[in-house]
Amino acid sequence: MEDLPEAMVTEILKKVTRTSDLNSISLVSKQLYKIEGHQRGAVRVASSLCTATEALRSLCPRFPNLRKVEIDYSGYWAPGHGNHFENNGLFVLSSNCSSLIDLTLSFCSNINDTGLGYLAYCKTLVSLRLNSAPQITSIGILSVAVGCTSLSALHLIDCKKIDSVKWLEYLGRDGLLEELVVNNCKGINHHDLLKFGSGWMKLQKFEFEGYREIGGVDQRGLIYDHSYDAHSRDIYDFSCESLKDLRLAHIKTWPKIGLRVVLGKCKALEKLRLEYVHALNDNDMIVLSRSCSNLKSISLWLNLQQYSSDVRYCETRTSFTDNSLYALALNCPMLQTVDLRFSGCAANRPSEIGFTQKAFLVFILSCPIRVLVLNTANFLDDEGMKALSCSPYLERLELILCEAVTDAGMRFIAHTPCLSDLTLRLCHKVTDVGVAELRHAHKLESLVIDCCSKVSLQAAQGVTMLVHYSRDLSNALVKTIGFSSAK
Repeated sequence: MEDLPEAMVTEILKKVTRTSDLNSISLVSKQLYKIEGHQRGAVRVASSLCTATEALRSLCPRFPNLRKVEIDYSGYWAPGHGNHFENNGLFVLSSNCSSLIDLTLSFCSNINDTGLGYLAYCKTLVSLRLNSAPQITSIGILSVAVGCTSLSALHLIDCKKIDSVKWLEYLGRDGLLEELVVNNCKGINHHDLLKFGSGWMKLQKFEFEGYREIGGVDQRGLIYDHSYDAHSRDIYDFSCESLKDLRLAHIKTWPKIGLRVVLGKCKALEKLRLEYVHALNDNDMIVLSRSCSNLKSISLWLNLQQYSSDVRYCETRTSFTDNSLYALALNCPMLQTVDLRFSGCAANRPSEIGFTQKAFLVFILSCPIRVLVLNTANFLDDEGMKALSCSPYLERLELILCEAVTDAGMRFIAHTPCLSDLTLRLCHKVTDVGVAELRHAHKLESLVIDCCSKVSLQAAQGVTMLVHYSRDLSNALVKTIGFSSAK
């Protein structure tokens, strides 16, 4: 390769994507070492790589055109690995990486506002992600907001000392952010985000997850009005017309409305995730559905709350009822992905889930649903599976803790026209007999069986070439089914 023109070698190296392969190639010759060094655009420094600051002092001259850098101390770290990444490391980055556009700092506990201030010299920085940065305060974020004039994406995750929202007001006036994620930051509540003002106009992706105290959101004695319309009066003068991706999680929207108002302002929304948002009702979903005809993906993670419009009667159920499903069916013709999770709902109390099987099936069969995930959907039984099997678009189905689905349901779903991927988790009424129905249909490309006590490995292996089977309740499965995250 020494005889090849440099331009040709550069093009060849662009085809190599694995870091280990690039490292090996660079050792072949001085020419390849030089060309690969100038071409390398991204590095990731983990806690096990000596001292991260010292590593950067070597890496930055070696790779002068770095555009993306990730420093990650999330794994096990011991003093033998060298000193923890600190402020000087950010000084090295800002001094040597003139092309840096994307920086992620994870679990860098020694970084403070002084270090973050060095980033103000990174005029090309477009994206900054801070994950568990306990010493960073609002002062550091403001210095980045003022200095990094190209910043368009900001992620703040588990940053407990950030409280003042002057940085948020500044970024809102500037109006350049397209992506804002604020998760589990103790000093920031969802009402503060309304101070983003005109910044909402350009925002395309927004996530807010409230800080989760031990025990979750306190709902004791709270009864929400299921007829309350938070959108009847437009008291917040801002627009979210560019917003395509919205996630709200673990927040209480009563008695103060807060970010609930955003649901009525998103005309371009394509992806919606509502995870344990308290006090929402059908009016919120109806207003949203009427303005979001482009909605393609919806995820509703719901838990039990108390609702009433009459002081003499109170019902305990999930936030939305059939009216929400009918509104989505009528107004959102592009929906392709649906994820419904119901936490804390007992199988012997079907009224705790606000949806009925009838309305659910109308919703699913009215939209071109390709991916469907149901977690603790106690309303779904074998008759529902029979109706689901008529869905002309359904390609992937995941059932978790669906206790009313039996072998008969497997017989029906096996003949769904386009179904290729099926996942069953903790579905204890499905047995080898039902799995045999899947095998006889010869349709599935992938089958996942997790903790289904009456399904054997032998039965699962005969269904398709790609099978994942487990009898154990793993930590990953506990997280998937949401045993500890519903509050």
